[in-house]
Amino acid sequence: MATDMQRLIGTSEEDDEEEMDMDVKEEGDGDDDEDVEKHVDATPMMIGVDGGMATSCGNNNRFQQHQQMQEVGTPGGGGARRCRPLEEKERTKIRERQRRAITAKILAGLRRHGNYNLRVRADINDVIAALAREAGWVVLPDGTTYPSNSQGPRPAGVNSTAVTSSSSQMMSQTTPVSLKGVTSDYQSSVEHNAGHMKSVFMPGSSPYDLPSIITGDGGDQTQSHPLIGGSMDNVGDKQIVDMPQKLPERDFANTAYIPVYVMLPLGVINMKCELVDPDGLLKQLRVLKSVNVDGVMVDCWWGIVEGHAPLEYNWNGYKRLFQMVRDLKLKLQVVMSFHECGGNVGDDVCITLPHWVAEIGRSNPDIFFTDRAGRRNPECLSWGIDKERVLRGRTAVEVYFDCMRSFRVEFDEFFQDGIISMIQVGLGPCGELRFPSCTVKHGWRYPGIGEFQCYDQYLLKSLIKAAEARGHSFWGRGPDNAGSYNSRPHESGFFCDGGDYDGYYGRFFLNWYSRVLVDHGDRVLSLAKLAFFGTCIAAKVS
Repeated sequence: MATDMQRLIGTSEEDDEEEMDMDVKEEGDGDDDEDVEKHVDATPMMIGVDGGMATSCGNNNRFQQHQQMQEVGTPGGGGARRCRPLEEKERTKIRERQRRAITAKILAGLRRHGNYNLRVRADINDVIAALAREAGWVVLPDGTTYPSNSQGPRPAGVNSTAVTSSSSQMMSQTTPVSLKGVTSDYQSSVEHNAGHMKSVFMPGSSPYDLPSIITGDGGDQTQSHPLIGGSMDNVGDKQIVDMPQKLPERDFANTAYIPVYVMLPLGVINMKCELVDPDGLLKQLRVLKSVNVDGVMVDCWWGIVEGHAPLEYNWNGYKRLFQMVRDLKLKLQVVMSFHECGGNVGDDVCITLPHWVAEIGRSNPDIFFTDRAGRRNPECLSWGIDKERVLRGRTAVEVYFDCMRSFRVEFDEFFQDGIISMIQVGLGPCGELRFPSCTVKHGWRYPGIGEFQCYDQYLLKSLIKAAEARGHSFWGRGPDNAGSYNSRPHESGFFCDGGDYDGYYGRFFLNWYSRVLVDHGDRVLSLAKLAFFGTCIAAKVS
């Protein structure tokens, strides 16, 4: 009789195990009531304190039934003990909801980033099976798992564990060591011992680390949080720390080779075209060689090599630098920089345009870009003089080409030996193909829209000519409602919704403005291709 009563009533500890291991199927708030009904139906026969049978019919018997559920006679007559209170049941349901929410995120991540074909109502068994099959294991429908014939013996450290589902089916699953960059030392929880455990979770290295089981002395097991890589647990008088497994290095075999070049400091060559610190530079180059970089990238400044007089080039510092690079069997990428250095973010040196160009600029400031207020920007030459012979009888494009041709002739042996692998051609401010519309020295701050830079006499002449060709000579002017450097688009009549930019004049002006930029890039790159025939040519577009 005592055995039958134990079988019918059970113990509160067994109820705890069943509640923690089962998959809760409830959906929404209405399932909470259904869970309570299931608990009541699970005990069809209750023994009252007086030994009689309890009934649940009638309102007067509800209090008696409640009392009988709270106090149940033990088989040995050793007194009464309490069943689990409702608060504990609610906490259990909250934990189950949290666990299901985390599982749903894991499944969504595997579907989206891992291309795993998991069904909509997938559970943790499906996840383990998918991971095992990806690692080359065979997983049968009944859960039987074993290595495939091609895999050989089962690797050490990979365990097979039983998984308890909501239908109480026992399935054996095996976990791969590492899949798709996810630390998968995962094992499902099989049973929870009656002993109490206190866990303190520590953040892991990856949000996709899967939970793991730690077995301590006496068979105690703790489970880490599914979204946290490591955990620390107190089991009895011992403390066990689970550290996340390190991610394996990726195998780049049979992939495209990507060369690595390191940019040298901007001021490695001074204004006299000499190496600033040859010994220190050699040590740095040797370090780069030791880590197997392919080469280095260096700026070749127009303001240094042709700094004092037109067509008088000084390449001495670059010759010594290039020879050091060749001796170390490194390669070179050279940037032909036709702008000044020192007024932009990251500039730690000051390298101006050639002195003779600055002298011309003092007498003819229209060789520089100009904003609506007449402020000049000496960072680079205006594209309006690309075809104007204002630089001691040469145009700006001819000046660029003469410098590039001199470089090609001076370092011909480096081109022939393949030491110089690429030439990057500077096309504007910071070496980029763009207008200097957002100049810090003129007060611009992010996120201002900047200003049009077309008010030097040469670009205005080009604009007037284009307007007359369209039959609208009054279009030969810049916009007068485009705001200032720090304006927002909605604050200007030109860029706001429905503004002048979308009208006939606005479309004409923007088309001309962008055409000036594109034509400049075409002209300079065409001459660069001629000067560096057979060499890879690059440019920066902003």
